[in-house]
Amino acid sequence: MVLRFRPVVTSRFALGLLLSGGIGSSLAAEIELPAVNVQGQDESGYRTNTASVGGFDQAPLLDTPASITVINAAMLKDQQARLLSEVLRNDASVGDSYAPIGYYENFVVRGFSLNAASSYKINGRTITGEQNVALENKQQVEVLKGLAGLQSGISEPSGVINYVTKRPEDVRSVTVSTDDRGSGYVATDVGGWFGSEQQFGLRANVAHEDLNAYVEHANGQRDFVSLAFDWNISPDALLQLDAEYQNKQQRSVPGYQLLGGTEVPHGASPKKLLGHQSGSNQVGIESLNLNGTFEYRFSDQWKGSVSAARSKVVIDDYSSFAWGCYYVGNCNANTFSPEGDYDIYDYRSPDDTRRDDEIQAAMTGLFDTAGLGHELTFGTSAFRRVIDKRDAVNEYIGSGNINEDAPTFTPTDTPLNNSHRNLDSRQYGLFVTDRIRFNEQWQTILGGREVRLDEKAFDVNGNENRHTQQYVFLPQASLIYKPVENISLYTRYSKGLSLSGTAPWFATNKGDTLAPTVSRQIEAGVKYDWRRISFAAAVFQTRQAYQYAKPENGQFTYVQQGQQKNTGIELSANGWATDRLQIATSVAAIRARVSASGTPDYEGHQAINVPKLRASVYADYALPWVNGLAVLGGVQYSAKKSANRTGSVEVGDYAVVNVGSRYTTKVDGYETVFRLSVDNLFDKRYWRDAGEYMGDDYLFQGAPLTARLSASVNF
Repeated sequence: MVLRFRPVVTSRFALGLLLSGGIGSSLAAEIELPAVNVQGQDESGYRTNTASVGGFDQAPLLDTPASITVINAAMLKDQQARLLSEVLRNDASVGDSYAPIGYYENFVVRGFSLNAASSYKINGRTITGEQNVALENKQQVEVLKGLAGLQSGISEPSGVINYVTKRPEDVRSVTVSTDDRGSGYVATDVGGWFGSEQQFGLRANVAHEDLNAYVEHANGQRDFVSLAFDWNISPDALLQLDAEYQNKQQRSVPGYQLLGGTEVPHGASPKKLLGHQSGSNQVGIESLNLNGTFEYRFSDQWKGSVSAARSKVVIDDYSSFAWGCYYVGNCNANTFSPEGDYDIYDYRSPDDTRRDDEIQAAMTGLFDTAGLGHELTFGTSAFRRVIDKRDAVNEYIGSGNINEDAPTFTPTDTPLNNSHRNLDSRQYGLFVTDRIRFNEQWQTILGGREVRLDEKAFDVNGNENRHTQQYVFLPQASLIYKPVENISLYTRYSKGLSLSGTAPWFATNKGDTLAPTVSRQIEAGVKYDWRRISFAAAVFQTRQAYQYAKPENGQFTYVQQGQQKNTGIELSANGWATDRLQIATSVAAIRARVSASGTPDYEGHQAINVPKLRASVYADYALPWVNGLAVLGGVQYSAKKSANRTGSVEVGDYAVVNVGSRYTTKVDGYETVFRLSVDNLFDKRYWRDAGEYMGDDYLFQGAPLTARLSASVNF
């Protein structure tokens, strides 16, 4: 970026007249000095240098001893992302883990599944993960890979997804979009500052989307509205509030299952809706997320904060669900038949309600003792999660075949069951962490969280069947060495406590939620900022208790037995490779093994749905001969994955190519940005998800060739 200024002053006296508003304009015309070039770097783009998900406050990534990926607003816009799955494909350590169209998505990170109860946050506060969080009001999405017990208390060994909301600023923009299937989308982003001293800030985002899915009969619609409010009460006090509401209606798309439990379906179309019944209802997901933070600076060294949040999701869960083949000949299995036959169930569970409430108070101070610099943070938190739901109606209504359109069957007339409390989980925590700086090269971060868990689980009749009261200390220790300012080497040990899964409906302990499990992780890494690009590498090993539906004597019992150990390496590079080319790349290699499970067939091979290698690359190149025009593109690669727990069946590897462009220009004096995205350019057929859900194995195909065009106008 080059800025050109042409000074036209004749002397120091004339300059003084100019600055004082005098008659310098006439004097300045006398002599013209040579042009002065002021050069600087354009730091905008896909690279982000800070994140808040790694600790209790915003911190440089270079000083954060953890593997963190940040996908910022620039990349979200260029990729025209609407779902979290479209965001996380930029991180090779992340994959789908039961993420069907029309339902809420979940993911696997470093080979472990995220937990909807504890793995998703907005501005650092926990939300219910059973929703597709809107992206219109998000400034960036942060992915902390690995254990986060100190920061989050109860959390999965996979990591944490944190959404950071946009703050008020002077903005007026409208975006319209469509795709090759005729979907319609419109969104507005409006904000500004007001008040006698411009101390109040507001920002509103509104969006409506008509979803024309690539799967037949799976169209839907989505409405979203959000409001962000900032109040600079004084130079030392700040209040920030956020509220967002979304209502999404779309028919859910069941996954495939293995044929006879031994073969992946061949020639299956990603556009086919299995078990389609014309009278079936859409899945409705209504979500409300509220959070607020008050910060006060007591001095240059000490500051405090109080934050609180509520997240509530109500799911009207309906599906014509394709599962098993118990009513087809002599099949009698939790898989499709060898010929592709499957049973169809009329599944109904409306008013499935999840609610999270959380509050946290923290203090941070800077001080020196005995020649050591300290950044001390301590505080307390309280969290409650409740689930109210019905014992679902799940009645067989007929059977179909994957190669034919399903016949229309009479829907069930079984009445709905009453709603009851399914889970009431309360978590209280005390935490402390201290970043100790020995000198310019060495620092350590020591900390821990004492967690008190009081959790009650209830059976399908609403009777308490488990009451867990547990105290656990979750330590975390890391060491950072910076031989020079722009290189950081670190090692880290963490211990975590994770909420357990719920027994599937076919298990002998159907509906039971098991006690929490302990996880442990060690990690080492290096980060290097070179010019305008950031490099990172990390190696890790994570262990967690193995949970699964154990087969014994023709029955299944959901148990915790043995452990799963994942060992891997991650590499990434993000930033400007040249003045015109920016890249975002990552590679992850993971070895995932199960041991001592009591089921030998589940051991000695790669765990289900975890490829040994995954890679992602995305690039943006500004064309030198057309001002404002850039070409975009990338590739996502995944090695083959086990499609069942025995590892006897695998889905193939795949590489998906995406291309696009961005053109920035002026239309009637307003900045306008046109974006074109073409995903899966070569219309590749592949299985993107071979995950497990509620004890069953499912296969989901990747989207076919999809094109999306948008225009954004900034007023």
